Amino acid sequence: MRLSSLGQLLAPRRPRVDGANASSWSSPPLDPELGASVPFVCAYDDGRASLSLLNKARVTQCALSRICGVCGAGLDRPVAFVGTAVEQGRNAFHLPPLHTGCAEVLVALVREHGVPLPGQESVADPVVVTSSGFEFVRPTAADLDRRPVFTPH
Repeated sequence: MRLSSLGQLLAPRRPRVDGANASSWSSPPLDPELGASVPFVCAYDDGRASLSLLNKARVTQCALSRICGVCGAGLDRPVAFVGTAVEQGRNAFHLPPLHTGCAEVLVALVREHGVPLPGQESVADPVVVTSSGFEFVRPTAADLDRRPVFTPH
């Protein structure tokens, strides 16, 4: 999978949702360290973009608007969740739902560069889980991990 694959997947669809792309990018932003296009949830309207970032506002937008975390387009069924084996074991993923094709491109990108999944701190082999639906669970004040999670069902 080439670096340009994610960019080609994303470029024709921007902007996706009203207000989702306030900075009016004509193409997806690039990670300054990798030179690779970044997913929708890894960019900010002020221009910051990196595979190591996870924009919590866009994560929530993906959940509430049922849009893909990589390309920002509306979701169909099944949806795919990409995460670590630990997330799979807990059935709680930090990345929002994705199209199955977008999930494959994201997995290939992180494997190619040997980087962690967006929002993760350590490199782990990504797993992909498909599901017909999901629940969005926001953290409470008592939770140590303040990131929202998605539970496929």
